[in-house]
Amino acid sequence: MNIGIFSDTYYPQLNGVATSIRTLSNGLEKLGHNVYIFTPWDPRTPEIDEPNVFRIPSMPFLFLKNFRAGLLCPPHLSRKILSLDLDIIHTQTEFSLGFLGKYISTTQGIPLVHTYHTMYEDYVHYIARGHLITPEMARDFSKFFCNTTTDVIVPTIKTEDLLLGYGVTTPISIIPTGIDTSHFNQKNFSQEEILALRHSMGLDANTPVVLSIARIAKEKSIDVVIEAMPALLEKLPSAKMVIVGEGPEKENLEFLAKSLGVENHIIFTGGIPWTEIGKYYQVGNVFCSASVTETQGLTFAEAMAAGVPVVAKNDPCINNVITHNQTGLLFEEGEALPDLLYQVLTDAPLRNRLSSAGMEAMKELSAEKFCTSVESLYEKILKSGDKPEKVSAPIIPLVIGARAAKRITRFPKKLVENGFHYSHELVKILPYINKHK
Repeated sequence: MNIGIFSDTYYPQLNGVATSIRTLSNGLEKLGHNVYIFTPWDPRTPEIDEPNVFRIPSMPFLFLKNFRAGLLCPPHLSRKILSLDLDIIHTQTEFSLGFLGKYISTTQGIPLVHTYHTMYEDYVHYIARGHLITPEMARDFSKFFCNTTTDVIVPTIKTEDLLLGYGVTTPISIIPTGIDTSHFNQKNFSQEEILALRHSMGLDANTPVVLSIARIAKEKSIDVVIEAMPALLEKLPSAKMVIVGEGPEKENLEFLAKSLGVENHIIFTGGIPWTEIGKYYQVGNVFCSASVTETQGLTFAEAMAAGVPVVAKNDPCINNVITHNQTGLLFEEGEALPDLLYQVLTDAPLRNRLSSAGMEAMKELSAEKFCTSVESLYEKILKSGDKPEKVSAPIIPLVIGARAAKRITRFPKKLVENGFHYSHELVKILPYINKHK
């Protein structure tokens, strides 16, 4: 099969969506398929990029630092897309590149699969601090996007129930995102490597470390873990918390740590390249997260694959990953967190038991199983012949603008009904288009 994946986020960005796409792409290629990824250009992109990745001209996303919004699909890339003879389009976003994938699906009559990664009602605070976009609007938008696809993939029953509650009627397939457990295996790293990494952070071999690996954002609830540190330090004064990641909430968390008097026990590493993440998991003696906005929680699974015991806030998204006191420890309220962290950090037999059970459990969440499940869904759709009604129109540069709805008369009515909006901002990019014909 020839498969086109469209996403607004991908490497070098570090998040669950980018990880999921890379895992899926590599797995499908091992199964003999051709996979092409379309994503916004990022200034941090390595000079030698992956040959099957096509970068769309982009601009910074106004509300999220380090995120990019695709601006247009230049003519040479439009011709490239047509030449690929795609069998399946798989969108991983509901925004700019997602709409480009939808447009190609509609104009070329190609089945469209969509993975729903994000519960947007928990993210509206990024748009004008929640005053412009409401949770209800986010739910309606998710319903609209999903109902114009052939099939929607979700990682958990929690996410399926969410979309059904929104009114999504498109078929929904539950396929948990798999992880490449070999990438996180403890055996990949020598004790000397881990000790050197600890020393670079000002930690010694015996320093008890509470680890967080996540985008530093409000919805990740890293503040809950920081707020547990004073009580933990009363019992275990040498403990440290290492926060790996980047994001808009860093300054607020630094201020929180200072106000609690624990700033000398909190270490922010910044963003880390994907190739190094496996090693950073080994720095932690316990991995902790209080987030309840995940659709699956890949970092929990990665930590378990790395042999790091997990302490997490109880949430339906991790019911298929963590069983309390078997493969990890769960808490309901933040007040319980300091004691749980102390217990794991000081009880070696408990730590070893949770570590072993976690690694064993992750064998069921393999990348191979994930990719073969997605492959089976593709094959099922192609065999059924279920594809969108083809609308005759050229693949043109795609621009999503706030005033787009006022400028749609030049495009087929069917495209407008399917949510493809274009704006007079096309005029602004005509010089670019003419230059790259």
